[in-house]
Amino acid sequence: MYKYDQIDRQIVNERVAQFRDQTQRFLAGQLPEDDFRQLRLRNGLYIQRYAPMLRVSIPYGLLSSAQLRVFARIAREYDKGFGHFTTRQNIQYNWPELAKVPDILELLATVEMHAIQTSGNCIRNVTSDHLAGVAKDELEDPRPWCELVRQWATVHPEFNFLPRKFKIAVTGAVADRAAVRVHDIGLILKRNAVGVLGFEILVGGGLGRMPIIGKTIYDFIEPHELLSRLESILRVYNLEGRRDNIHKARIKVLVKALGIDKFREMVDADWAASRDYAPSLTDAEIERVKSFFAPPAYQALTDVEVVTGKGNEFRRWYQQNTRAHKVPGYRAVFLSLKSTQRPPGDITDSQLDAVADLADAYSFGEVRATHDQNLIFADVRQQDLFDLWQKLESIDLARANIGTLTDMIACPGLDLCSLANARTYTVVDLINERFDDLDYLYDLGEIQLKMSGCMNACGHHHVGHIGILGVDKHGEEWYQVTIGGAPNGQEADLGEVIGRSFKQEEIPDVLERLFRVYIELREEGERFVDTVRRLGIGPFKAGAYAQDH
Repeated sequence: MYKYDQIDRQIVNERVAQFRDQTQRFLAGQLPEDDFRQLRLRNGLYIQRYAPMLRVSIPYGLLSSAQLRVFARIAREYDKGFGHFTTRQNIQYNWPELAKVPDILELLATVEMHAIQTSGNCIRNVTSDHLAGVAKDELEDPRPWCELVRQWATVHPEFNFLPRKFKIAVTGAVADRAAVRVHDIGLILKRNAVGVLGFEILVGGGLGRMPIIGKTIYDFIEPHELLSRLESILRVYNLEGRRDNIHKARIKVLVKALGIDKFREMVDADWAASRDYAPSLTDAEIERVKSFFAPPAYQALTDVEVVTGKGNEFRRWYQQNTRAHKVPGYRAVFLSLKSTQRPPGDITDSQLDAVADLADAYSFGEVRATHDQNLIFADVRQQDLFDLWQKLESIDLARANIGTLTDMIACPGLDLCSLANARTYTVVDLINERFDDLDYLYDLGEIQLKMSGCMNACGHHHVGHIGILGVDKHGEEWYQVTIGGAPNGQEADLGEVIGRSFKQEEIPDVLERLFRVYIELREEGERFVDTVRRLGIGPFKAGAYAQDH
Protein backbone atom coordinates (compact mmCIF):
# COMPACT_ATOMS: atom_id res chain seq x y z
CA MET A 1 0.00 0.00 0.00
CA TYR A 2 1.05 3.61 -0.48
CA LYS A 3 3.55 5.01 2.04
CA TYR A 4 3.69 8.69 2.90
CA ASP A 5 6.68 10.73 1.83
CA GLN A 6 7.90 13.89 3.57
CA ILE A 7 5.43 16.07 1.67
CA ASP A 8 2.47 13.89 2.69
CA ARG A 9 3.55 13.90 6.33
CA GLN A 10 4.11 17.64 6.36
CA ILE A 11 0.67 18.38 4.88
CA VAL A 12 -1.10 16.16 7.40
CA ASN A 13 0.89 17.29 10.46
CA GLU A 14 0.46 20.95 9.57
CA ARG A 15 -3.27 20.45 9.13
CA VAL A 16 -3.51 18.84 12.58
CA ALA A 17 -1.71 21.80 14.16
CA GLN A 18 -3.90 24.27 12.29
CA PHE A 19 -7.09 22.54 13.34
CA ARG A 20 -5.97 22.31 16.95
CA ASP A 21 -5.49 26.07 16.99
CA GLN A 22 -8.83 26.65 15.25
CA THR A 23 -10.67 24.39 17.70
CA GLN A 24 -9.10 26.04 20.72
CA ARG A 25 -10.01 29.50 19.42
CA PHE A 26 -13.59 28.38 18.72
CA LEU A 27 -14.01 26.89 22.21
CA ALA A 28 -12.58 30.08 23.70
CA GLY A 29 -15.15 32.17 21.86
CA GLN A 30 -12.55 33.80 19.60
CA LEU A 31 -13.71 32.20 16.34
CA PRO A 32 -17.34 32.63 15.20
CA GLU A 33 -19.36 29.47 14.69
CA ASP A 34 -20.00 30.17 10.98
CA ASP A 35 -16.27 30.53 10.36
CA PHE A 36 -15.44 27.42 12.36
CA ARG A 37 -18.08 25.40 10.51
CA GLN A 38 -16.20 25.67 7.21
CA LEU A 39 -12.93 24.74 8.92
CA ARG A 40 -14.27 21.71 10.76
CA LEU A 41 -16.01 20.39 7.66
CA ARG A 42 -12.69 20.43 5.80
CA ASN A 43 -11.42 18.19 8.59
CA GLY A 44 -14.23 15.66 8.54
CA LEU A 45 -16.15 16.94 11.55
CA TYR A 46 -19.94 17.20 11.54
CA ILE A 47 -22.29 18.15 14.34
CA GLN A 48 -24.86 15.39 14.45
CA ARG A 49 -28.06 14.99 16.45
CA TYR A 50 -26.42 14.21 19.78
CA ALA A 51 -22.69 14.78 19.37
CA PRO A 52 -19.95 15.56 16.85
CA MET A 53 -19.23 12.94 14.21
CA LEU A 54 -15.71 12.49 12.80
CA ARG A 55 -15.30 10.85 9.39
CA VAL A 56 -11.85 9.40 8.70
CA SER A 57 -10.62 8.94 5.13
CA ILE A 58 -9.71 5.45 3.92
CA PRO A 59 -8.43 6.02 0.37
CA TYR A 60 -9.86 3.32 -1.94
CA GLY A 61 -10.75 1.31 1.17
CA LEU A 62 -7.26 -0.05 1.87
CA LEU A 63 -6.06 -0.46 5.48
CA SER A 64 -3.07 -1.89 7.31
CA SER A 65 -3.27 -3.80 10.57
CA ALA A 66 -1.48 -0.90 12.31
CA GLN A 67 -4.17 1.48 11.13
CA LEU A 68 -6.90 -0.87 12.37
CA ARG A 69 -5.32 -0.91 15.82
CA VAL A 70 -5.39 2.88 15.90
CA PHE A 71 -9.06 2.74 14.87
CA ALA A 72 -9.65 0.42 17.82
CA ARG A 73 -7.84 2.75 20.18
CA ILE A 74 -9.88 5.75 19.00
CA ALA A 75 -13.11 3.80 19.50
CA ARG A 76 -12.03 2.77 22.98
CA GLU A 77 -10.53 6.03 24.25
CA TYR A 78 -12.47 8.72 22.38
CA ASP A 79 -15.82 7.15 21.44
CA LYS A 80 -18.29 4.64 22.87
CA GLY A 81 -16.35 1.57 21.90
CA PHE A 82 -17.21 1.25 18.22
CA GLY A 83 -16.71 2.71 14.75
CA HIS A 84 -18.98 2.72 11.72
CA PHE A 85 -17.81 1.80 8.20
CA THR A 86 -19.62 3.76 5.50
CA THR A 87 -20.64 3.28 1.87
CA ARG A 88 -17.66 5.41 0.78
CA GLN A 89 -15.15 3.00 2.34
CA ASN A 90 -14.53 5.43 5.24
CA ILE A 91 -14.98 5.01 8.98
CA GLN A 92 -17.00 7.33 11.22
CA TYR A 93 -16.92 7.96 14.96
CA ASN A 94 -20.22 9.21 16.29
CA TRP A 95 -19.39 10.34 19.83
CA PRO A 96 -16.03 12.17 20.01
CA GLU A 97 -15.68 15.18 22.29
CA LEU A 98 -15.04 18.31 20.21
CA ALA A 99 -12.07 19.43 22.28
CA LYS A 100 -10.36 16.07 21.77
CA VAL A 101 -10.82 15.79 18.00
CA PRO A 102 -7.36 17.34 17.34
CA ASP A 103 -5.88 14.60 19.54
CA ILE A 104 -7.64 11.98 17.40
CA LEU A 105 -6.29 13.57 14.22
CA GLU A 106 -2.78 13.65 15.70
CA LEU A 107 -3.07 9.95 16.53
CA LEU A 108 -4.28 9.17 13.01
CA ALA A 109 -1.29 10.99 11.55
CA THR A 110 1.07 8.54 13.26
CA VAL A 111 -0.27 5.79 10.96
CA GLU A 112 -0.54 7.92 7.81
CA MET A 113 -4.26 8.71 8.07
CA HIS A 114 -6.35 11.86 8.25
CA ALA A 115 -9.87 13.27 7.89
CA ILE A 116 -9.02 15.94 5.30
CA GLN A 117 -11.78 16.48 2.73
CA THR A 118 -14.10 13.80 4.08
CA SER A 119 -16.81 16.46 4.27
CA GLY A 120 -17.47 19.93 2.91
CA ASN A 121 -17.80 21.13 -0.67
CA CYS A 122 -14.60 19.61 -1.98
CA ILE A 123 -13.31 16.43 -3.62
CA ARG A 124 -14.10 13.62 -1.20
CA ASN A 125 -12.39 10.26 -0.62
CA VAL A 126 -11.57 8.50 -3.91
CA THR A 127 -13.16 5.04 -3.90
CA SER A 128 -12.57 1.87 -5.88
CA ASP A 129 -13.27 -1.82 -6.36
CA HIS A 130 -12.85 -3.63 -3.05
CA LEU A 131 -11.38 -6.62 -4.95
CA ALA A 132 -8.79 -4.47 -6.72
CA GLY A 133 -5.58 -6.36 -7.43
CA VAL A 134 -7.04 -9.82 -6.80
CA ALA A 135 -10.14 -10.10 -9.00
CA LYS A 136 -9.94 -12.55 -11.90
CA ASP A 137 -11.81 -10.20 -14.23
CA GLU A 138 -9.48 -7.25 -13.66
CA LEU A 139 -7.85 -5.51 -16.62
CA GLU A 140 -5.65 -3.25 -14.48
CA ASP A 141 -5.34 -2.57 -10.76
CA PRO A 142 -7.18 0.72 -10.22
CA ARG A 143 -5.58 1.57 -6.87
CA PRO A 144 -2.47 3.35 -8.27
CA TRP A 145 -4.78 5.56 -10.31
CA CYS A 146 -6.88 6.25 -7.22
CA GLU A 147 -3.71 7.26 -5.40
CA LEU A 148 -2.63 9.58 -8.22
CA VAL A 149 -6.08 11.23 -8.15
CA ARG A 150 -5.95 11.46 -4.35
CA GLN A 151 -2.61 13.24 -4.38
CA TRP A 152 -3.83 15.66 -7.05
CA ALA A 153 -7.11 16.37 -5.24
CA THR A 154 -5.87 16.76 -1.67
CA VAL A 155 -5.88 20.45 -0.66
CA HIS A 156 -6.07 21.45 -4.33
CA PRO A 157 -6.31 25.25 -3.97
CA GLU A 158 -8.71 25.76 -6.88
CA PHE A 159 -11.22 23.10 -5.87
CA ASN A 160 -11.41 23.46 -2.10
CA PHE A 161 -14.69 25.43 -2.18
CA LEU A 162 -16.75 23.87 -4.95
CA PRO A 163 -20.47 24.54 -5.37
CA ARG A 164 -21.11 21.19 -3.66
CA LYS A 165 -19.39 17.98 -2.56
CA PHE A 166 -17.67 15.95 -5.29
CA LYS A 167 -17.13 12.19 -5.48
CA ILE A 168 -14.86 10.14 -7.76
CA ALA A 169 -14.68 6.35 -8.20
CA VAL A 170 -12.35 4.16 -10.29
CA THR A 171 -12.77 0.60 -11.56
CA GLY A 172 -10.44 -1.61 -13.58
CA ALA A 173 -12.46 -4.80 -13.95
CA VAL A 174 -15.09 -6.17 -16.31
CA ALA A 175 -17.59 -6.19 -13.45
CA ASP A 176 -18.06 -2.73 -11.96
CA ARG A 177 -17.88 -3.12 -8.19
CA ALA A 178 -17.20 0.58 -7.57
CA ALA A 179 -20.59 1.97 -8.70
CA VAL A 180 -18.84 4.42 -11.03
CA ARG A 181 -22.09 5.46 -12.77
CA VAL A 182 -23.54 7.07 -9.64
CA HIS A 183 -20.53 9.32 -8.99
CA ASP A 184 -19.80 12.88 -10.00
CA ILE A 185 -16.95 11.40 -12.01
CA GLY A 186 -16.53 7.71 -12.76
CA LEU A 187 -13.34 6.32 -14.28
CA ILE A 188 -13.29 2.98 -16.11
CA LEU A 189 -9.93 1.53 -17.11
CA LYS A 190 -10.07 0.04 -20.60
CA ARG A 191 -8.01 -0.62 -23.71
CA ASN A 192 -8.66 0.95 -27.10
CA ALA A 193 -8.76 -0.84 -30.43
CA VAL A 194 -4.97 -1.08 -30.63
CA GLY A 195 -4.51 -2.24 -27.04
CA VAL A 196 -3.45 1.05 -25.43
CA LEU A 197 -4.56 1.41 -21.80
CA GLY A 198 -6.68 4.43 -20.93
CA PHE A 199 -9.92 5.61 -19.36
CA GLU A 200 -13.55 6.03 -20.17
CA ILE A 201 -14.73 9.04 -18.16
CA LEU A 202 -18.32 9.37 -16.97
CA VAL A 203 -19.66 12.55 -15.46
CA GLY A 204 -22.79 13.81 -13.74
CA GLY A 205 -23.91 10.75 -11.82
CA GLY A 206 -25.18 10.91 -8.27
CA LEU A 207 -28.01 10.14 -5.88
CA GLY A 208 -29.78 12.37 -3.34
CA ARG A 209 -32.74 14.57 -4.25
CA MET A 210 -32.10 14.27 -7.98
CA PRO A 211 -30.74 10.77 -8.66
CA ILE A 212 -29.05 10.47 -12.07
CA ILE A 213 -26.94 7.85 -13.83
CA GLY A 214 -23.69 9.36 -15.14
CA LYS A 215 -23.03 9.88 -18.84
CA THR A 216 -19.87 9.25 -20.85
CA ILE A 217 -18.04 12.47 -21.60
CA TYR A 218 -14.96 10.71 -23.05
CA ASP A 219 -15.01 7.18 -24.40
CA PHE A 220 -11.22 6.97 -24.20
CA ILE A 221 -8.41 9.20 -22.99
CA GLU A 222 -4.78 8.21 -22.48
CA PRO A 223 -3.29 8.06 -18.97
CA HIS A 224 -1.01 11.10 -19.22
CA GLU A 225 -4.12 13.26 -19.85
CA LEU A 226 -6.09 11.96 -16.88
CA LEU A 227 -5.45 14.74 -14.38
CA SER A 228 -5.69 17.53 -16.94
CA ARG A 229 -9.08 16.24 -18.11
CA LEU A 230 -10.29 15.97 -14.52
CA GLU A 231 -9.07 19.47 -13.85
CA SER A 232 -10.98 20.89 -16.80
CA ILE A 233 -14.18 19.10 -15.75
CA LEU A 234 -13.81 20.47 -12.22
CA ARG A 235 -12.98 23.95 -13.48
CA VAL A 236 -16.09 24.18 -15.67
CA TYR A 237 -18.20 22.92 -12.78
CA ASN A 238 -16.58 25.33 -10.33
CA LEU A 239 -17.31 28.28 -12.61
CA GLU A 240 -20.74 27.27 -13.90
CA GLY A 241 -22.27 25.21 -11.09
CA ARG A 242 -25.09 26.78 -9.08
CA ARG A 243 -24.31 28.26 -5.70
CA ASP A 244 -27.71 29.81 -5.01
CA ASN A 245 -29.50 26.54 -4.15
CA ILE A 246 -27.82 23.73 -2.23
CA HIS A 247 -30.22 21.18 -3.72
CA LYS A 248 -29.26 22.15 -7.29
CA ALA A 249 -25.53 22.62 -6.81
CA ARG A 250 -24.16 19.20 -7.79
CA ILE A 251 -22.44 18.72 -11.14
CA LYS A 252 -25.24 16.37 -12.22
CA VAL A 253 -27.62 19.35 -12.30
CA LEU A 254 -25.24 21.35 -14.48
CA VAL A 255 -24.69 18.44 -16.89
CA LYS A 256 -28.42 17.81 -17.15
CA ALA A 257 -29.16 21.50 -17.75
CA LEU A 258 -26.51 21.91 -20.43
CA GLY A 259 -26.70 18.44 -21.96
CA ILE A 260 -23.66 16.20 -22.16
CA ASP A 261 -22.62 17.48 -25.60
CA LYS A 262 -22.59 21.15 -24.54
CA PHE A 263 -20.84 20.28 -21.30
CA ARG A 264 -18.18 18.34 -23.23
CA GLU A 265 -17.71 21.30 -25.56
CA MET A 266 -17.06 23.61 -22.59
CA VAL A 267 -14.63 21.13 -21.00
CA ASP A 268 -12.78 20.68 -24.29
CA ALA A 269 -12.41 24.44 -24.64
CA ASP A 270 -10.99 24.75 -21.15
CA TRP A 271 -8.64 21.83 -21.72
CA ALA A 272 -7.32 23.31 -24.97
CA ALA A 273 -6.77 26.69 -23.30
CA SER A 274 -5.01 25.25 -20.24
CA ARG A 275 -2.83 22.53 -21.78
CA ASP A 276 0.41 24.49 -21.38
CA TYR A 277 0.13 24.55 -17.58
CA ALA A 278 -2.22 21.63 -16.82
CA PRO A 279 -0.88 18.64 -14.84
CA SER A 280 0.43 15.80 -16.98
CA LEU A 281 1.21 12.33 -15.69
CA THR A 282 4.64 11.06 -16.76
CA ASP A 283 5.47 7.40 -17.22
CA ALA A 284 7.98 7.72 -14.38
CA GLU A 285 5.40 9.06 -11.94
CA ILE A 286 2.87 6.40 -12.92
CA GLU A 287 5.44 3.66 -12.37
CA ARG A 288 6.54 5.19 -9.05
CA VAL A 289 3.02 5.05 -7.66
CA LYS A 290 2.36 1.60 -9.13
CA SER A 291 5.39 0.29 -7.24
CA PHE A 292 3.53 0.75 -3.94
CA PHE A 293 0.90 -1.73 -5.10
CA ALA A 294 3.12 -4.62 -6.12
CA PRO A 295 1.58 -8.03 -5.31
CA PRO A 296 2.44 -9.46 -1.89
CA ALA A 297 4.75 -12.45 -1.50
CA TYR A 298 2.31 -15.13 -2.63
CA GLN A 299 3.35 -18.73 -2.19
CA ALA A 300 3.37 -21.11 -5.15
CA LEU A 301 0.17 -22.99 -4.36
CA THR A 302 -2.53 -24.89 -6.19
CA ASP A 303 -6.26 -24.74 -5.65
CA VAL A 304 -7.44 -27.26 -3.08
CA GLU A 305 -10.76 -28.68 -1.90
CA VAL A 306 -11.54 -27.06 1.43
CA VAL A 307 -15.24 -27.77 2.07
CA THR A 308 -15.44 -31.58 2.17
CA GLY A 309 -15.86 -32.92 5.68
CA LYS A 310 -15.97 -29.52 7.35
CA GLY A 311 -19.72 -29.31 8.03
CA ASN A 312 -22.69 -27.42 6.65
CA GLU A 313 -22.05 -24.13 8.44
CA PHE A 314 -18.57 -23.81 7.02
CA ARG A 315 -19.82 -24.77 3.55
CA ARG A 316 -22.45 -22.02 3.71
CA TRP A 317 -19.87 -19.47 4.80
CA TYR A 318 -17.42 -20.53 2.08
CA GLN A 319 -20.07 -20.22 -0.62
CA GLN A 320 -21.45 -16.87 0.53
CA ASN A 321 -18.50 -15.06 2.08
CA THR A 322 -15.50 -15.99 -0.08
CA ARG A 323 -14.63 -15.14 -3.67
CA ALA A 324 -12.28 -16.45 -6.35
CA HIS A 325 -8.73 -15.07 -6.46
CA LYS A 326 -6.54 -14.59 -9.51
CA VAL A 327 -3.66 -16.41 -7.76
CA PRO A 328 -4.06 -20.19 -7.37
CA GLY A 329 -4.43 -21.39 -3.79
CA TYR A 330 -5.93 -18.14 -2.44
CA ARG A 331 -9.44 -16.74 -1.80
CA ALA A 332 -10.78 -13.33 -0.89
CA VAL A 333 -12.82 -13.42 2.33
CA PHE A 334 -15.65 -11.10 3.34
CA LEU A 335 -16.05 -10.25 7.02
CA SER A 336 -19.73 -9.58 7.50
CA LEU A 337 -20.48 -6.42 9.48
CA LYS A 338 -24.17 -7.33 9.33
CA SER A 339 -24.58 -9.06 12.66
CA THR A 340 -27.96 -9.15 14.35
CA GLN A 341 -26.21 -7.66 17.37
CA ARG A 342 -25.12 -4.35 15.78
CA PRO A 343 -26.26 -1.89 13.10
CA PRO A 344 -24.88 -2.45 9.57
CA GLY A 345 -21.28 -1.30 9.30
CA ASP A 346 -20.65 -1.07 13.04
CA ILE A 347 -17.62 -2.77 14.58
CA THR A 348 -16.38 -2.74 18.16
CA ASP A 349 -12.92 -1.81 19.41
CA SER A 350 -12.19 -5.40 20.42
CA GLN A 351 -13.28 -6.65 17.00
CA LEU A 352 -11.01 -4.10 15.30
CA ASP A 353 -8.06 -5.32 17.34
CA ALA A 354 -8.93 -8.93 16.56
CA VAL A 355 -9.28 -8.19 12.83
CA ALA A 356 -5.85 -6.55 12.87
CA ASP A 357 -4.34 -9.69 14.41
CA LEU A 358 -6.12 -11.92 11.90
CA ALA A 359 -4.97 -9.73 9.02
CA ASP A 360 -1.38 -10.20 10.13
CA ALA A 361 -1.85 -13.94 10.45
CA TYR A 362 -3.87 -14.63 7.31
CA SER A 363 -3.79 -11.75 4.79
CA PHE A 364 -0.40 -10.01 4.65
CA GLY A 365 -1.48 -7.45 7.27
CA GLU A 366 -4.05 -5.74 5.03
CA VAL A 367 -7.83 -5.27 5.11
CA ARG A 368 -10.26 -3.59 2.71
CA ALA A 369 -13.49 -1.73 3.43
CA THR A 370 -16.33 -2.29 0.93
CA HIS A 371 -19.13 -0.09 -0.43
CA ASP A 372 -21.59 -2.44 1.26
CA GLN A 373 -20.23 -1.73 4.75
CA ASN A 374 -18.26 -4.95 5.15
CA LEU A 375 -14.54 -5.77 5.37
CA ILE A 376 -12.38 -8.06 3.23
CA PHE A 377 -9.23 -10.10 3.69
CA ALA A 378 -8.11 -10.14 0.07
CA ASP A 379 -5.32 -12.73 0.19
CA VAL A 380 -6.16 -15.77 2.32
CA ARG A 381 -4.61 -19.16 1.57
CA GLN A 382 -7.32 -21.70 0.86
CA GLN A 383 -5.72 -24.10 3.32
CA ASP A 384 -6.27 -21.50 6.09
CA LEU A 385 -9.95 -20.83 5.40
CA PHE A 386 -11.39 -23.25 7.96
CA ASP A 387 -9.18 -21.95 10.76
CA LEU A 388 -9.97 -18.36 9.81
CA TRP A 389 -13.70 -19.09 9.73
CA GLN A 390 -13.58 -20.51 13.24
CA LYS A 391 -11.82 -17.41 14.51
CA LEU A 392 -14.24 -15.07 12.72
CA GLU A 393 -17.15 -17.05 14.20
CA SER A 394 -15.75 -16.44 17.66
CA ILE A 395 -15.85 -12.65 17.18
CA ASP A 396 -19.23 -12.50 15.38
CA LEU A 397 -17.86 -11.57 11.95
CA ALA A 398 -18.75 -14.76 10.06
CA ARG A 399 -22.48 -14.42 9.43
CA ALA A 400 -22.90 -16.23 6.11
CA ASN A 401 -25.11 -13.62 4.49
CA ILE A 402 -22.96 -11.71 1.98
CA GLY A 403 -25.08 -10.83 -1.06
CA THR A 404 -28.36 -11.78 0.63
CA LEU A 405 -31.27 -9.70 1.87
CA THR A 406 -29.76 -9.28 5.35
CA ASP A 407 -26.48 -7.99 3.90
CA MET A 408 -28.30 -4.66 3.75
CA ILE A 409 -26.73 -1.24 3.96
CA ALA A 410 -28.23 1.55 6.00
CA CYS A 411 -27.25 5.05 7.01
CA PRO A 412 -27.60 5.84 10.75
CA GLY A 413 -30.87 7.65 10.11
CA LEU A 414 -32.71 9.43 12.89
CA ASP A 415 -30.93 7.31 15.48
CA LEU A 416 -27.92 9.64 15.10
CA CYS A 417 -28.26 12.04 12.15
CA SER A 418 -29.76 15.51 12.49
CA LEU A 419 -30.81 15.54 8.83
CA ALA A 420 -32.82 12.32 8.89
CA ASN A 421 -36.62 12.00 8.76
CA ALA A 422 -36.87 8.46 10.09
CA ARG A 423 -34.99 5.75 11.90
CA THR A 424 -33.28 2.97 9.98
CA TYR A 425 -31.75 0.70 12.60
CA THR A 426 -35.12 -0.33 14.03
CA VAL A 427 -36.21 -1.34 10.52
CA VAL A 428 -32.98 -3.32 10.15
CA ASP A 429 -33.84 -5.17 13.36
CA LEU A 430 -37.36 -5.94 12.14
CA ILE A 431 -36.02 -7.35 8.87
CA ASN A 432 -33.40 -9.45 10.65
CA GLU A 433 -36.04 -10.86 13.00
CA ARG A 434 -38.36 -11.83 10.16
CA PHE A 435 -35.81 -13.17 7.69
CA ASP A 436 -33.54 -15.29 9.87
CA ASP A 437 -33.75 -18.52 7.82
CA LEU A 438 -30.54 -18.77 5.78
CA ASP A 439 -31.95 -21.44 3.46
CA TYR A 440 -34.81 -19.09 2.56
CA LEU A 441 -32.36 -16.23 1.97
CA TYR A 442 -30.20 -18.42 -0.26
CA ASP A 443 -33.27 -19.46 -2.24
CA LEU A 444 -34.12 -15.79 -2.81
CA GLY A 445 -30.62 -15.28 -4.16
CA GLU A 446 -28.83 -11.97 -4.57
CA ILE A 447 -30.87 -9.08 -3.21
CA GLN A 448 -29.33 -5.69 -2.55
CA LEU A 449 -31.46 -3.88 0.03
CA LYS A 450 -30.38 -0.31 0.67
CA MET A 451 -31.93 2.04 3.20
CA SER A 452 -31.71 5.79 3.80
CA GLY A 453 -33.21 7.91 6.56
CA CYS A 454 -33.70 10.92 4.26
CA MET A 455 -33.48 12.08 0.65
CA ASN A 456 -29.73 12.72 0.93
CA ALA A 457 -29.48 9.00 0.12
CA CYS A 458 -26.41 8.13 2.20
CA GLY A 459 -27.77 4.57 2.17
CA HIS A 460 -28.01 4.56 -1.66
CA HIS A 461 -31.67 3.51 -1.61
CA HIS A 462 -32.22 4.72 -5.19
CA VAL A 463 -29.99 1.94 -6.58
CA GLY A 464 -31.06 -0.92 -4.36
CA HIS A 465 -32.76 -3.94 -5.85
CA ILE A 466 -35.04 -2.91 -3.03
CA GLY A 467 -34.72 0.61 -1.66
CA ILE A 468 -36.27 1.91 1.54
CA LEU A 469 -36.48 5.65 2.19
CA GLY A 470 -37.55 7.16 5.51
CA VAL A 471 -40.00 10.04 5.06
CA ASP A 472 -41.79 12.42 7.40
CA LYS A 473 -45.59 12.48 7.23
CA HIS A 474 -47.07 15.01 9.64
CA GLY A 475 -44.39 14.35 12.21
CA GLU A 476 -44.53 10.56 11.90
CA GLU A 477 -41.96 8.16 10.44
CA TRP A 478 -43.03 6.37 7.24
CA TYR A 479 -41.12 4.40 4.65
CA GLN A 480 -41.23 4.57 0.85
CA VAL A 481 -40.26 1.44 -1.09
CA THR A 482 -38.59 1.31 -4.51
CA ILE A 483 -37.68 -1.76 -6.55
CA GLY A 484 -35.60 -2.47 -9.65
CA GLY A 485 -32.54 -0.31 -8.97
CA ALA A 486 -28.92 -1.41 -9.30
CA PRO A 487 -25.63 0.40 -8.59
CA ASN A 488 -23.07 -1.31 -10.80
CA GLY A 489 -22.01 -1.52 -14.40
CA GLN A 490 -24.24 -1.45 -17.44
CA GLU A 491 -27.23 -2.52 -15.34
CA ALA A 492 -26.92 0.56 -13.11
CA ASP A 493 -30.36 2.12 -12.85
CA LEU A 494 -32.71 3.87 -10.47
CA GLY A 495 -35.47 2.02 -8.67
CA GLU A 496 -39.14 2.87 -9.13
CA VAL A 497 -41.47 3.76 -6.25
CA ILE A 498 -44.14 1.09 -5.91
CA GLY A 499 -46.76 3.33 -4.27
CA ARG A 500 -47.77 4.91 -0.99
CA SER A 501 -45.41 4.72 1.97
CA PHE A 502 -45.67 2.23 4.82
CA LYS A 503 -45.47 2.31 8.59
CA GLN A 504 -42.31 0.94 10.16
CA GLU A 505 -43.91 -2.25 11.42
CA GLU A 506 -45.34 -3.01 7.96
CA ILE A 507 -41.98 -3.27 6.20
CA PRO A 508 -41.29 -6.99 6.90
CA ASP A 509 -44.77 -7.92 5.63
CA VAL A 510 -44.27 -5.82 2.50
CA LEU A 511 -40.96 -7.52 1.77
CA GLU A 512 -42.50 -10.94 2.30
CA ARG A 513 -45.27 -10.13 -0.18
CA LEU A 514 -42.76 -8.90 -2.75
CA PHE A 515 -40.83 -12.15 -2.41
CA ARG A 516 -43.96 -14.25 -2.86
CA VAL A 517 -44.52 -12.55 -6.21
CA TYR A 518 -40.89 -13.07 -7.16
CA ILE A 519 -40.87 -16.77 -6.24
CA GLU A 520 -44.08 -17.36 -8.18
CA LEU A 521 -43.04 -15.49 -11.35
CA ARG A 522 -39.26 -15.84 -11.60
CA GLU A 523 -37.65 -17.80 -14.41
CA GLU A 524 -34.75 -20.20 -14.02
CA GLY A 525 -31.64 -18.38 -12.76
CA GLU A 526 -33.37 -15.03 -12.50
CA ARG A 527 -32.48 -12.68 -9.67
CA PHE A 528 -35.14 -10.56 -7.97
CA VAL A 529 -34.03 -7.46 -9.88
CA ASP A 530 -34.11 -9.37 -13.19
CA THR A 531 -37.70 -10.44 -12.62
CA VAL A 532 -38.72 -6.89 -11.72
CA ARG A 533 -37.16 -5.54 -14.90
CA ARG A 534 -38.72 -8.23 -17.09
CA LEU A 535 -42.24 -7.80 -15.74
CA GLY A 536 -42.23 -4.20 -14.52
CA ILE A 537 -43.40 -3.17 -11.08
CA GLY A 538 -47.08 -3.93 -11.72
CA PRO A 539 -47.35 -7.43 -10.23
CA PHE A 540 -45.04 -6.49 -7.37
CA LYS A 541 -47.08 -3.41 -6.54
CA ALA A 542 -50.26 -5.47 -6.53
CA GLY A 543 -48.63 -8.01 -4.27
CA ALA A 544 -47.17 -5.45 -1.87
CA TYR A 545 -50.56 -3.85 -1.20
CA ALA A 546 -52.59 -7.06 -1.16
CA GLN A 547 -54.26 -7.94 2.12
CA ASP A 548 -53.22 -11.17 3.75
CA HIS A 549 -55.97 -13.75 4.04
